[in-house]
Amino acid sequence: MSDSYQLDTLCIHAGYSPKSGEPQVLPIVQSTTFHYNSAEEMGRLFNLEDNGYFYSRISNPTVTAVEDKIAALEGGVGCLATSSGMSAIFLSVLNICKAGDHVVSCNAIYGGAFNLFNKTMRDMGIDFTFVPPEVTEEQLEAAMKPNTRAVYCETLTNPSLVVTDIEMYARVAHAHGVPLIVDNTFPTPINCRPFTFGADIVVHSTTKYMDGHAVQVGGAIVDSGKFDWTNGNFPMLTEPDESYHGLRYTEQFGKAAYITKARTHLLRDIGCKPSPEDAFLLNLGLETLALRMERHCSNAQKVAEYLEKDSRISWVNYPGLKSSPYYRLAKKYMPHGTCGVISFGVKGGRAAAAKFMESLKLASMVVHVADLRTCVLHPASTTHRQLSDEQLKEAGISADMIRLSVGIENPVDILADIQQALDKVEA
Repeated sequence: MSDSYQLDTLCIHAGYSPKSGEPQVLPIVQSTTFHYNSAEEMGRLFNLEDNGYFYSRISNPTVTAVEDKIAALEGGVGCLATSSGMSAIFLSVLNICKAGDHVVSCNAIYGGAFNLFNKTMRDMGIDFTFVPPEVTEEQLEAAMKPNTRAVYCETLTNPSLVVTDIEMYARVAHAHGVPLIVDNTFPTPINCRPFTFGADIVVHSTTKYMDGHAVQVGGAIVDSGKFDWTNGNFPMLTEPDESYHGLRYTEQFGKAAYITKARTHLLRDIGCKPSPEDAFLLNLGLETLALRMERHCSNAQKVAEYLEKDSRISWVNYPGLKSSPYYRLAKKYMPHGTCGVISFGVKGGRAAAAKFMESLKLASMVVHVADLRTCVLHPASTTHRQLSDEQLKEAGISADMIRLSVGIENPVDILADIQQALDKVEA
């Protein structure tokens, strides 16, 4: 697949090119294992000396096609698909961190990711310092330690919708010889490609916009191939791996050292792989990603402008609004649109927010976001419920916050649904 193709063309064609007589549509290779004629041939696969398939926990042709497509969309050297966005986040950090290491992370991230870092990975001996996404360069510098091994942030925070200054984060991370890991779930590579701004690793919850139809749970890690892992901070990539008879990832796999280790070490041992059927469903979503993102953003802009003018709304946060404090950064990093998610408050606090959501007819109240259907959620009592009041405040989540994920329905119908729900709150 030519690198010169535009992103919307890559959405359709990247990752799978059928040969004469083969299926036009990516087939589901529903097999756990693969046949070979000699023990020597299989041994070379197990030693990572040859490329190929031998067990679907490590790789599978259907999954590989989707991985290659996502890598092409992000502009990376390789991608690892996982069974969930959480497993992608977990592996992206664990791949280069061990007990005694330290990570600097934004605090205004997805609640599940915050709990993963603040509880589970702390229990594993990995330390975290949390900073606000709007942190200054000096404050970010102050959070770095001699044992820091990564900096983590989201391009567009969930659900507070802060636009992160990726270039600044990357500059500080690189000055300390560590990579910047960026969660690009909300904008997707259609609206933001973090590698062009200095990020080194990108993660996704493919459950969201990439799927777009709420039919599979998945994640992805993409490696830019640009970070120098030989700077002395990452012995797990440069020193011999005895489980592969002394193999050194940076020597054998070069620019793909990081993503190869994530697959052949962590996916091998932890097993959080997607099924071929899930990969097939994800690919169907990816094929229309560019079209859907355009409609999501167009609809969300209309809804945000409507809400901003309604006297019953106490505040609106959407980076596409000129009144947004993140408008300038949004135009820099996401000039063609951000995403379909809006956060706002209804006057009257939590009770009014609950009545508004319960009065919606078209929009669904579900624990999901970034679906082609309009859906709504109260983050403080659902996705971020485990956070304390202080942590909620640090994450930019107020008691009255409503997260509205604007779908691709006709905007007239979406606005009418919001109008009638607000009328019931007022009554």
